[in-house]
Amino acid sequence: MRKAEGAALCKLHLVTPRFTIHETIEVGPDIARIVVDAPRVARHARAGQFVIIRPLDDSERIPLTICGADPDKGTITLVVQAIGGTTTETNAMEAGEAFSDILGPLGLPTEIEEFGTCVVVAGGVGVAIVLPVAKALAEAGNRVIGIVGARDDDHLILVDEMTDVCDEVLLATEDGSAGTRGFVTDVLEKVMGAHDVDRVLTAGPIPMMRAVGELTRPHGTPTIASLNPIMVDGTGMCGGCRVTVGGETLFACIDGPEFDAHAVDFVSLQKRNEAYHTFEACRLRDAREELDA
Repeated sequence: MRKAEGAALCKLHLVTPRFTIHETIEVGPDIARIVVDAPRVARHARAGQFVIIRPLDDSERIPLTICGADPDKGTITLVVQAIGGTTTETNAMEAGEAFSDILGPLGLPTEIEEFGTCVVVAGGVGVAIVLPVAKALAEAGNRVIGIVGARDDDHLILVDEMTDVCDEVLLATEDGSAGTRGFVTDVLEKVMGAHDVDRVLTAGPIPMMRAVGELTRPHGTPTIASLNPIMVDGTGMCGGCRVTVGGETLFACIDGPEFDAHAVDFVSLQKRNEAYHTFEACRLRDAREELDA
C-alpha cells in the first residue's frame, strides 16, 4: 500500500459517525419518539431488530427496538420511556444534539411470511415493537389485527400509526378511558372466538406476554413473544440477557429477541429483570434532580 493511501485509510477510520437527533416528540407521559441519523442501521434494519445506544459519553448502554427506519433519509425512529437514569437522559436530548453511539441492527428479524390472520398484541411501549412487525406482516399479504393496551388513554401511543398498517385495531385500557375496559387478553379472547387466528405476536410487560401465551396455548396457536431482558453488550458476550426457553438457556440478543411464548420461562425472566429495581430507582431520582438543577 502506498504511503498516501495508508494515510487516507487512517483518516477514514478516525471519522466518528454523528448520530444527530432530528426530532424528539412527546407521545405520552415520559414517552418520547426520537428520529435520529443512523444511515447504516437504516439500510439494514428489519422488523423485530433493535439497537444499543449510548446517549452521552458517560451513559450506560441501553437496548431499544427500531420502531421505524427510512433508508432514503438515513434515519431510524426510537420510542423511549423514561423509567431509569439513561432513558431520562435520552428523552431530555433535543433536536440538533447527537447520541454518543448507536450499535445495530442487532438480534434476529421477525419471521415474516404469509401465515393468514395474524394478531399483534402490545402493552404500553410494546407497541413500538409490534408496529414494524404489523407493517411487514401486512405487506406479506396477511390480515393483521392489532390489539393495543395501556393503563389509560394518556398512555396509549402510536394508535394512528397502527391503524395505518393493520386491517383492524382494538384498544384496551385498565380504567376504561378508551376501548375495552380491562386487559389486552380480554380483547384477544374475543378475537380468537370470532376469527381463525394463525399466528400471534406479543410485546410489552412480562406478565402480559405470559398471559397472552397462556391464552393461546389451548388453541395451539403459534405465539411469539418479543422479550426484554436486561442487556449489556447486545452481541452475546456478557450473558446478561440469558433466558430459559424450553429448558434451554439462550441469549435474547443473538438468539432472539423473539421466542416461542409457550416455551419461555417467564417466572425466571421476571426475577432477573427485577434484580436492579432499587438501583434503577436511585438512578432515575438522580437523573431527574440533575435535569431540574
